[in-house]
Amino acid sequence: MIPKRYAHIAFGFLLSGMMSFLVAGISTFLAVGLGAGFVGAWIGAWLPSWAVAFPIVLVVAPLARRLVAALTAED
Repeated sequence: MIPKRYAHIAFGFLLSGMMSFLVAGISTFLAVGLGAGFVGAWIGAWLPSWAVAFPIVLVVAPLARRLVAALTAED
């Protein structure tokens, strides 16, 4: 198990992986369609996207949390 103090990193890792996977799939589909080579192109687009998305999520997430806190009110 991962220690609790690393939860934000694990969250960012999984979130960035899932989101970049979906976005790369949609972009690849729109660019090349569902023909031969689609899966290879998708994975080829996803892995570099994830490598960029993960550190960005770690940097941007605290800013997003502060913005959400500023835009919301207690019940």
